[in-house]
Amino acid sequence: MFRRTFWFTAGAAAGVWATTKVNRKLKELTPESLAAQAADKAVAAGHRLKDFALDVRGTMIQREAELGAALGLDAPPPPDDEQRLPAPRRRAALGPRTTPDTTTTVIKHSRSFNRNEDH
Repeated sequence: MFRRTFWFTAGAAAGVWATTKVNRKLKELTPESLAAQAADKAVAAGHRLKDFALDVRGTMIQREAELGAALGLDAPPPPDDEQRLPAPRRRAALGPRTTPDTTTTVIKHSRSFNRNEDH
């Protein structure tokens, strides 16, 4: 008698457990649930990509600083740097000229370039 009761209870418990598992899996496979899972994975991938880009940028800045220090690019220029440059480069370093050398020509087209205007 106890044996039958034990196996009946064990079978009922296994049936309840299996039914619960199947119902959970069916809820996970609904279109709404799948869309939510895909959105969560896309957001997580976006965060990983952003973290990767930030790591690359940080490493790039660090490496540029190392190269600049090794090549002496971070050192301030000597005060008489403007005198050592050739004349064309000295003018370029000082900025644009105040008087323009060339005149600008305005070209006007006689026809419109809107293709929908002809139809």
